[in-house]
Amino acid sequence: MKETTGRPADPAQSMDAYLDHLRVERGLSANTLDAYSRDLRDFADWLEQNGCPSHLEAGQDHLRFYLLELKRKGLSSRTVARKASSLRGLYRFLLREGILSEDPTRLLDVPKPGAPLPRDLSLDEVERLLNRPDASDPLGLRDRTLLELLYATGLRVSELLRLRLQDVNLEVGYVVAYGKGSKERLVPVGEVALEWLKKYLASGRPRLLNPQRREKLPFLFLNRWGRRLSRQGFWKILRQYALEAGVRSRVTPHVLRHSFATHLLERGADLRSVQLLLGHANITTTQIYTHMNRERLKQIYERYHPRAT
Repeated sequence: MKETTGRPADPAQSMDAYLDHLRVERGLSANTLDAYSRDLRDFADWLEQNGCPSHLEAGQDHLRFYLLELKRKGLSSRTVARKASSLRGLYRFLLREGILSEDPTRLLDVPKPGAPLPRDLSLDEVERLLNRPDASDPLGLRDRTLLELLYATGLRVSELLRLRLQDVNLEVGYVVAYGKGSKERLVPVGEVALEWLKKYLASGRPRLLNPQRREKLPFLFLNRWGRRLSRQGFWKILRQYALEAGVRSRVTPHVLRHSFATHLLERGADLRSVQLLLGHANITTTQIYTHMNRERLKQIYERYHPRAT
């Protein structure tokens, strides 16, 4: 058993304290917190099955064998690395709070996963997708505005669906997005998406409002019952339009975000500007798009140059 300090060392309480720290002090989203919670719960279950009372009793060997078993089960290097990161965060928190006196993850060797190239849509695919909603009815007008705004701004789906009426400035042409850690940024909106926003606010959203609700919802995008549109609801909407548009690849809100960034860089936008628009804290996250552009150039070269193959 690891030596602990005078603090109470209850396994469940220590794990809950860490998740509270992530939620309150680091401002992580509910989805990210759920992922951390699942990773830690899986580790706790594995420890119990292998005779270790709790994560407070676990040592370096427990962690090594756990990660090794994950690899043997066929989990990708990326998934294993993510789970290891969750455990590192937990033990560093416990060490900092004085609940443990040593960090068993300190010498943990985890292979770094290669960052996958993000998928994106061609301009033709984007046009077909944007043109699918029937804007003659309120739901279709809402959907067209959703797609236009997502492609025009590159917002994360959580940022898009969290937009409130007060976050939209139609006169100047921007929206206020709240990203990871509730960080605020201004994102410009192009003229086409701005026109759809004006149409939706004038004749789409008012018809989606539920007159029986006493309180007025502040959120920009509503569902057919007059409530805030959910992530799951938007995913279903997007998937259906992609099928109707004949887009073969799997389309998610993140694919449109990738398309936004890729099309900007292909037309000469600088990396720093794209980083700010996407809300990336570190420019290295944005640099993956430069790798994708190089990969695309290589594919074009191999396809069309007479001596490439």
